Amino acid sequence: MKNLLFILAICLLSQPAHSQAVKKVKITEVENYIATSKDSVLVINFWATFCKPCVAEIPSFISITDQYKSRGVKLTLVSLDLPSYFPKKIAAFAKEHHFTADILWLDETNADYFCPKMDAKWSGSIPATLIVNTKNGYRKFFEEEMTTEQFERELKLALQK
Repeated sequence: MKNLLFILAICLLSQPAHSQAVKKVKITEVENYIATSKDSVLVINFWATFCKPCVAEIPSFISITDQYKSRGVKLTLVSLDLPSYFPKKIAAFAKEHHFTADILWLDETNADYFCPKMDAKWSGSIPATLIVNTKNGYRKFFEEEMTTEQFERELKLALQK
């Protein structure tokens, strides 16, 4: 019996770690997700694997939103990578970088269509982050790399209102 348990343990440990699932969405699905969310605060971060500032800010976003999870804060990463990256390259990248947030891949090619649906002034540059609290009307868009301090300050404001 001990040998069987040992073999089972070795087999489990030799399995590759669970890879991050990446779901394909349209911008209307992101809009619907925001409108119907039961979470207090949604953080929607638009990023891409090739964007160094995007990748740099995501670990602190994950860490901070994890700290506020009990208050209903949820982080969703929306990849703007090329279609050839979906889903394998995005999932592999997320796994390599230990991204634990939900990841969506935006299946849109017309930035003139999808950008204004998130913010009227969004030029399409990334990183870009939308923080929304549908319960109190808080909605703020950032078209820039956010520092850890700036992000946490905005998250606290979204929770207060």
